[in-house]
Amino acid sequence: MIDLHNIRKDFPILESGQLAYLDSSNTSLTPLQVTQAMDAYYHQYNANIHRAVYPIAERATEEYENAREKLRAFIGAESVQELVFTRNATEAINLVARTWGTKNLGEGDLVVLSIMEHHSNIVPWQMLQVEKKFQIHFVSLTEEGRLDMSDLKKVLESGRVKLVALSHKSNVLGVENPVQTIVQLAHEVGAKVLLDGSQAVPHLPVDVREIGSDFYAFTGHKMCGPTGIGVLYAKRKLLEAMPPFLGGGEMIRTVETSGSTWNDLPYKFEAGTQNIAGAIGLGAAVDYLQRLDMKNIQKYEQQLLQLALQKLQQVKGLRIFGPLDTKERGAAVSFELKGIHPHDLATILGERGVCVRAGHHCAMPLMKHLQVPATTRMSLYFYNTEEEIDRLIRGIEEARRLFS
Repeated sequence: MIDLHNIRKDFPILESGQLAYLDSSNTSLTPLQVTQAMDAYYHQYNANIHRAVYPIAERATEEYENAREKLRAFIGAESVQELVFTRNATEAINLVARTWGTKNLGEGDLVVLSIMEHHSNIVPWQMLQVEKKFQIHFVSLTEEGRLDMSDLKKVLESGRVKLVALSHKSNVLGVENPVQTIVQLAHEVGAKVLLDGSQAVPHLPVDVREIGSDFYAFTGHKMCGPTGIGVLYAKRKLLEAMPPFLGGGEMIRTVETSGSTWNDLPYKFEAGTQNIAGAIGLGAAVDYLQRLDMKNIQKYEQQLLQLALQKLQQVKGLRIFGPLDTKERGAAVSFELKGIHPHDLATILGERGVCVRAGHHCAMPLMKHLQVPATTRMSLYFYNTEEEIDRLIRGIEEARRLFS
């Protein structure tokens, strides 16, 4: 069960009761347990990792690697060697593009994306496309906003697909893609699969071995962790075959004037001093989410989402994008209000303490597909309340009256 009364005490920003934070798909709030863990590193054992042998340095290394183990268990990876710390999901995807992609993609190959992708899973492939001359196919969407599986199956049948790179859950439409089916279809034709799990890992139980994807990227700041830390999961055989992403300290085994050799996994991909405090903070965030239980979080969010969708549909002139069935979507809901620009609506709501996001949400191709310049998006997390949804609805109604 979600104990809202006690949970909200863990988030000082909510203490005043004046803020309705409905923008967690952008960045989630951070509980005291995470900032305290990071403070402990800076105040009690602030030292670099994997280098020195004095006690506080050894503790720093231990806590950093403990965080990796927590994340391994959290997403069901087989080994900590399959988890690389990055700055965010964006860097994780770029790492795959610039290592695996550079080595394996070429003229005549196809990379499959979708219209619903975040720019982080579009731009890296477009940049690499200029050099490697492969083609990109964007899978379209159904009228309800789901991935068009018939389009995906058709392009896979071409025999040219080397990589399918899709979001596990859309940051705009909230739709959850059938990732296990997608992985199976891709693997049947010899294609690899990369999933952007930034909107999935914070909200539902994820098991990468059950899903079966070759790569899985996610970020800390959307799952109660700090900014500047993310994770790339990749199957060990792939990481072993991939060249390093960045060169420098830590990622080497030997350095000679004639050349260098690389460190073991995952350190081959962690050049230089890492975001030690960020990793420790992310480990504390995993502890926090584990205590709440991801199944409880998912169940509570679905209850809030159902209420929000019901009330939003009652607002005159409001259009919701994406499926309305809560079983097919997560807690991010994008919408437009007739006659009011999303930025104006978000500003009015913000003045009333209701925090939502307005804009293209780093998904310009999707906005073009939806034939809108932008949308307003509210997104829920386990610390939100029914009363905050009511505040959102009241704010929208006020805005509608102001512009009528």
